[in-house]
Amino acid sequence: MAKKTKTLGVNLPVPQNREDAVQALRDIGEANRQIARIEADMNDQMARLKAEAEKQATPLKEKVAAQTEGLKVWAEANRDALTAGGRTKTADLGTGKVSWRLRPPSVRITGADRVIEAIKKLGFSADFLRTKEEVNKEALLADPDRARMIAGVGIGTAGEDFIVEPFEADISAAVELARA
Repeated sequence: MAKKTKTLGVNLPVPQNREDAVQALRDIGEANRQIARIEADMNDQMARLKAEAEKQATPLKEKVAAQTEGLKVWAEANRDALTAGGRTKTADLGTGKVSWRLRPPSVRITGADRVIEAIKKLGFSADFLRTKEEVNKEALLADPDRARMIAGVGIGTAGEDFIVEPFEADISAAVELARA
């Protein structure tokens, strides 16, 4: 049975001549500008809504922060009773729970070069320093013939893109052209 192939552009408005192509580019540019205006209007509305929501939420956030801090003071004062002498980390108060959790330890490095020098000086290199090996893709691209000989390496083609750039003029450039 013969393999069926799809025909590209069956339901597409394909320009039939140069004038149609020019008109298509003009239409694309106009549509892109309309889309940009719609997106700008949407962003303006979203900014207004966000500002209003933040304005409404600010007093509530302040109330929550104050009440949370007050609850923390009370819970710390009553921690022994709430945690059964430290046997639990959570206390159920009926309307919610309070709990204490230890954060995992973290490492902060200030002056990484000085820290590396100090590690080397103390002889801790094997324990606290690592060497990272990775494939140099730029070098493989620079020498594709040799790179293809390596198992697991494939060099793809860059491909080709079709780009449509409708004429767009900046306002300042349009004003300068009008004055000339």
